[in-house]
Parts: sequence; C-alpha cells; structure tokens
Amino acid sequence: METVADDEQNQTFTPYRQRRQALVERMAQAGGGIALIPTAREQTRNRDTHYPYRADSYFQYLTGFSEPESVLVLSVGKGDVAPQAILFCREKNLEREIWNGFRHGPEGAREMFGFDAAHAIGELEAKLPELLANQPALWFSIGHDNLWDRRIANALNTVRGESRSGKRAPATIRDVRAELDSMRLVKDAAEIATMRRAAEISSGAHMRAMRFTAPGRFEYEVEAELLHEFRRHGCEYPAYTSIVAGGANACVLHYVGNAQVLRDGELLLIDAGGELGGYASDITRSFPVNGRFSGPQADVYDMVLDAQTAAIAALRPGATFADPHEAALKVLAQGMVDLKLLPGSRDAVIESESYKRFYMHRTSHWLGKDVHDAGEYKEGEHWAPLLPGMVLTIEPGCYIRPADDVPQAFWNIGVRIEDDALVTVDGCEIITAAAPKKIADIEALMRDAHAD
Repeated sequence: METVADDEQNQTFTPYRQRRQALVERMAQAGGGIALIPTAREQTRNRDTHYPYRADSYFQYLTGFSEPESVLVLSVGKGDVAPQAILFCREKNLEREIWNGFRHGPEGAREMFGFDAAHAIGELEAKLPELLANQPALWFSIGHDNLWDRRIANALNTVRGESRSGKRAPATIRDVRAELDSMRLVKDAAEIATMRRAAEISSGAHMRAMRFTAPGRFEYEVEAELLHEFRRHGCEYPAYTSIVAGGANACVLHYVGNAQVLRDGELLLIDAGGELGGYASDITRSFPVNGRFSGPQADVYDMVLDAQTAAIAALRPGATFADPHEAALKVLAQGMVDLKLLPGSRDAVIESESYKRFYMHRTSHWLGKDVHDAGEYKEGEHWAPLLPGMVLTIEPGCYIRPADDVPQAFWNIGVRIEDDALVTVDGCEIITAAAPKKIADIEALMRDAHAD
C-alpha cells in the first residue's frame, strides 16, 4: 500500500525519472548504447579542508542525488532487455557518517531516487567492462576529466582483450553532453518553479542591499547582507561570486575584490544571485550609494534601462537568441551618440563597433543549473530560436572609464541592469521583477530605509 509520504517522494523524483527516460529515448533514436555520467569530485581548498561540495550539473539534472563519489549508468537496452538506470555510490558506513554526515548507501539510494539498480562505487571498476561489452555506443563526456578518460580507456581495452570470448567494445563514442545540453535548454515545470523561487529570494537580497547601502560602508558589508538573505531563505550557495562594485570598480566587469569603501556621490553595481536546489538566479542592479542619482548618473542609467526594455520587448517565441541583443544595442548606440560619448550616427557606431569601448559584452546568456547554462547559442550558422521554457538573462550595460575624449561628468560611471527572463507562449516573464530598477522606485526604497 502506497502511503502519502511515498506519493510525495514519487512526485519529488518524477522529473528526474522523466529526464532519464527522455535521454534514453534520444540515445535509442541514435542507435542505442550505454551512457556514463559521473558526478563532480570533491576539491581540496587547503591542506585537509574542502570547498563546499556541489554535484556535477549534468549528473544532478538526471538524478537529484547530491553525494560525491557517484556515477549514473543509463543503458538503452535491446530486444527483451529493458532500459536501466543504475547508480554507483558510496556504501553505508557508520564511522564515516558520524564524522561527515548521512549516506544513503546503494539500497537506500535505489529506493529513494527511483533507480533500477544501485551498487557500491568500489564495484564500478570491475563491473565497467561488463557494462560496456557488446554495446553499440558509449555515451560519455570525453575530454572533460582526464582521470575519467583513463578509466574509460582501461575498461574499453579490457573488453577488447576478451574479443575471443565474443565480447565487443562499443564501436562509437558519443558526447552525451550534446543531448543533455539540448534537453537542459527548455526547462520543465519543476525547474521553472525552483527558478522562480530562487529569483524571488535573490530579488529580496538586492532590496536588502539597497536599504543597507550608505556612504562609508564597505563593499564586503553589502556583500554580507546579500549572503545573509540568500541563506536565510534556503539558498545553498551564491550562484557565483558576488560582484559588489562601487565607483570605478563598476567598470571592471568581473570585479570580485569587494573590499573598497563606498563613497558619497558614486554608484554601486551589484551582480549577485542565489542558488536554490541547484538552480541559479542572476540579477544586477546599479544605484547611488547616497540614494540619489546625479544628473549624469541618471542619464546613463536611463539609457541602459531603455535598452533593457527594448531587449525584453524583442524576447518572444520565434525570435532568436540574438534579437534582444540587437534591440538593446540600437538603443545603447543612439544613447552614446546623444551623450557625446561617441561621434557619428547610431548606424555608424554599430557598424564600426566603436560602442564596444563602453559596452563590450552581449546582452544575454542561458540560465539554469549553471549561471552560464548549458546549450548552444547557434544552430549551424543561425542564432538559436527562442522556445517557451527557455530562461535567459537580459543585461545591457555601459561602463565609462576616464579618458580625454569623454566628458568628465561621466567618468567612472558603470551601469548594468540584469533580469532573468522565462520565455512563455506569448512573450516572456521577468521572474526577477520584484527587485526595483526604475530610478524613482530605487530612490524611494533607499529614502524610506534611511528615513530615521
């Protein structure tokens, strides 16, 4: 008899089963075979201390299993042999669990995560040649991990050494990441729900940072507010190293020093997002340290916001990945001419690419389990079409370093405005919209926070 708890467990892990089945079907259409997807290794930080463990994104996407020293094996099956999902993982070990925490063990993992079979990771070496034998193809990420490449080579050679017994090694090796990248581009309902919650938490963190920011505080103090908000609402980690860049630091695209004092009259650029359930949020907001935009700051900010608005308007099914960027670029190029940052016309600025002096990155990237998520941006020579369920960032910017030919009023102004967009059947949904970005809304929030 299935209990309520059993039903909830089945619902929790149904998406992972469905993804494994979808991958098996893709493999079958390509001729069948067997796939090996190992998780990430633990990484030493220093001496006997490790970095916080994070499972490999591909492995996690297919399993929901987060323990290290784990491998997923997917066999397509043939004839009367049904497809199989097999997990290799660490054994139960009371002594290690006392020191380092709970382990599911093979049997527990099989039952809880819905695998067809599970074995101790120590058995993999011996079982691998058996699993590979007489398979038409091996699906594996060759070149991703040298140690695993050698393990696979050894197993294949073992099979080849048994050819007189009628065993054959796979004749073809395919990159399993190509199929998984395509699958990961379009999010399922479970992924979208998690990403909406990650976006909600991260939006709240940006609002907290705005309320806290004031002249004389340090960038790392603001970063601490972000991290506090991420963690207290359930995010496991920041999705990437937070950028908290005051003044001239905002003109360094990947500034992560976060150690400078915040000065009155400067802008603060924050690029930060939490990771929840293995899914990233990615938000950038730029706002004045003292809560009031100066005229030049507002001019640059409004230009970037208008560019983002144009990009969002271009984001819909049937458009391509490049369309939001092209829309944003037209606005930015015209704005740079209007603010006398660049000479010439809008079209001339775009054709010569002189805009790259102040805007040197593209407007979007895929978002999901990785902050720069899996998936190709082009199909052949053409930009990828946008489909419902895709999630991407919209993040135009403008970064103005001091120079003799640049009006001094704009020196050291760095502005980026970034939101996470879910492509819907009739357009897009900005899932990070709760974080204010209109000048009036930002100033009101900061004014109210410092009213006393």
